[in-house]
Amino acid sequence: MGKTREKELMSRGKRNNSGKPRHVAFIMDGNGRWAERRHLPRVLGHREGAKALERAVRFGVQEGIPYLSFFAFSTENWRRPAEEVEGLMKLFRQTLSDKTVELAEQGIRLRFCGRIGDLPADIQENIEKAEKMTSSLDRMQLIICMNYGGRQELLDAVAKAFANDVSDLDERSFREYLYLPDVPDPDLIIRTSGEMRLSNFFLWQASYAELYFMDVLWPDFDEKDFIDALMAYSKRKRRYGATEGF
Repeated sequence: MGKTREKELMSRGKRNNSGKPRHVAFIMDGNGRWAERRHLPRVLGHREGAKALERAVRFGVQEGIPYLSFFAFSTENWRRPAEEVEGLMKLFRQTLSDKTVELAEQGIRLRFCGRIGDLPADIQENIEKAEKMTSSLDRMQLIICMNYGGRQELLDAVAKAFANDVSDLDERSFREYLYLPDVPDPDLIIRTSGEMRLSNFFLWQASYAELYFMDVLWPDFDEKDFIDALMAYSKRKRRYGATEGF
């Protein structure tokens, strides 16, 4: 990060109530389009997207951001062509196998959010091993949303509450039935590729998140783009539903 940009980011954070986000979440959009524009198979776009995720994690560690979440595979993604889905599963297996030890060495706790029980058995086993290996680490929590859907999470939460004979729910008690109830809501959600929607991501958790949309395709997302998003966040005043000027 250039010193001028770093100073500007720090000074803007001091001038308002946003500062540096505690939890940044990413909707990693544009892998397929990145590949298509280069006349490449879509799976190669996903491979480049995995590299962009690594860059984002490195920068997040450097900046001391405690939580990073990535929307990797949605409950709707199963409807994509079988070849693409299989390519994504293969990439996920490979990345999990190759990177878990490296993440552990950096003090990063790896967690997964979604309907993990519906994934292939070998992936479930590898996820369990990765979470167990890194469970005591606290430099950062890296959250991979896999087979995740915001609506499905809410339905699953209600079902758990009913199963526990809970008759009086409020926001605090309902939260205990979410997939990762201890993880704070994202302060900033970044979506790439120019699309301006949440696409069923963190519907409960995004209630008061700041949203940042950028035209860059996810495989091209780099440190400069991350800095731009953090600078934009630092200029905003978070009200959490409160109003001014009335």
